[in-house]
Amino acid sequence: MQVTETLNDGLKRGYNITVTADELDAKVNEKLAEAQPGIEMKGFRKGKVPMALLKKQFGPRLMGEAMQEAVDGAMAKHFEDSGDRPALQPEVKMTNDDWKEGDDVLVEMTYEALPDIPDVDLSKVKLEKLVVAAGEAEVNEALDNLAENAQNFADRKKGSKAKDGDQVVIDFAGSVDGEAFEGGSAEDYPLVLGSNSFIPGFEEQLVGVKAGEEKDVTVTFPEEYGAAHLAGKEAVFACTIKSVQAPAKAEIDDELAKKFGADDLEALKAQISERLEAEYGGAARQVMKRSLLDELDKLVKFDLPPTLLNAEADQIAHQLWHEENPDVEGHDHEKIEPTEEHKTLAGRRVRLGLLLAELGRKAEIEVSDAEITQAVMTQARQYPGQERQFFEFVQQNPQMRQQIQAPIFEDKVVDYVFELAKVTEKKVKKADLEKAVEALEDE
Repeated sequence: MQVTETLNDGLKRGYNITVTADELDAKVNEKLAEAQPGIEMKGFRKGKVPMALLKKQFGPRLMGEAMQEAVDGAMAKHFEDSGDRPALQPEVKMTNDDWKEGDDVLVEMTYEALPDIPDVDLSKVKLEKLVVAAGEAEVNEALDNLAENAQNFADRKKGSKAKDGDQVVIDFAGSVDGEAFEGGSAEDYPLVLGSNSFIPGFEEQLVGVKAGEEKDVTVTFPEEYGAAHLAGKEAVFACTIKSVQAPAKAEIDDELAKKFGADDLEALKAQISERLEAEYGGAARQVMKRSLLDELDKLVKFDLPPTLLNAEADQIAHQLWHEENPDVEGHDHEKIEPTEEHKTLAGRRVRLGLLLAELGRKAEIEVSDAEITQAVMTQARQYPGQERQFFEFVQQNPQMRQQIQAPIFEDKVVDYVFELAKVTEKKVKKADLEKAVEALEDE
C-alpha cells in the first residue's frame, strides 16, 4: 500500500492511495479462510470445500468488502502516522473507473485538517463573577406573587352576579332523557368559571348567577367522551348556587407556606431565597461565560478550516434572515449570502468552538450516557404524551444526539476553565445583574 501527498496548502490536504492487487487478493483469501470452517457445499463435507472453489464462488462478492477495508485501513494508518485530524469527513473517490480484478486500486483522498491550537495559560485569564444576594425586598416580592397565584376566593356581596374567573360553590344533579346517571351529581362543588374543567358550555351558562339561585344547565357530551353511554348525549344539570366568590389574594402566613410544601412561612422564605440566588447564579454564570469567551478570543489566534468557516457563516446568515423575515416559514428561498459581519462572527464561533473542544480533549472531559439521558428527558417534557417517540427519535438520529451532547460538553469545559482562571467576586444589585444580562442579548 502506497500513500503519496498531492496537496499541502494551509489546512488543505490531498493524497493518492494505492492498494495493490496482491494486497486485495491476500485480504480476500484471509476472509475466505475465516469463513471456510462453516461453509457447506454439495459434494463436500462442512469445512472441507477447497479454497479455489470458494474463491470462485464467493471471491467477487468479497472483493468489495476487501477494497473498503483496505482503503479504511490506509486512511486510519495515515491519520495515526501524520497526527492529522480532519475537520470534516474526508472526501474519498476511486480514480481508476475502469478497474478490473487483478488491477491495483487507486484512490484520491482530500480533506481539511484541524489546525494546531496553541496552549493557553488559563491561570492568566481574569474574570469577574457578579454576586447578588436575595434580599428581603426580593423575597417579599416573590411571596406577593405566590399569594396572587394561590387561588383563594372570598364571598362576594349578597346579590352579586358571578363573573368569569369567579368561583361558584354548587350542588348539581345531572340527567339524560330524565334519568340520573352515575357520577352526574355532587354537593358543595367549587367550580372556577372559565377554568374549562367541566363539559364545554357548562361554565359559561353559570356566568351571571347569584347565590341562592337555581338554574338548569343544558350541555351535550362530546362525541369522544370517555363514557360511551354518555358520548354525544344531551344532559341537563339542575344546579343550586350556594355561593359566589371572587378571587382574593391569599394571606402571607403559615397556611400559604403549607400550600407550597413548606412547614411554615420562615421555611418558605428560606426556600424562595435559595431559589432566587440559584437564578441569580445562573444569570451571573452566563455573563461570566461571555467574558471568558471574549478573553479567549483575544488570547488565541490560529488558521481556520475554510469549509467549517463558510458553513458557519452560511448558517448565521440564514438564521438571521429568518429572524428578520418571520413570515417565511420554509427554506426554499434563494441562498442568503453572508456579509463580512456574518463571516467575522463565524470566525469567532469556529475558533472558540475548536479551542474549547481542544481544551476538553486535553483535559479528558467526557459527557456520560447518564448526562445525555437526563438532557433528553428534559427536552422530552416539551412533548407531553410523545415522550417515548422523542426518546426513540434521538436514539435513531446520531445528529440529534450530537446536538444534545454538544452544549453539555461545552458547559463542562467552561466550568473546567473557571476553576483554573483567576475569578474575583463582585457584589452587585439585582438591577445591575439584569442590565448585564440584557447587554448579552443586545450583542
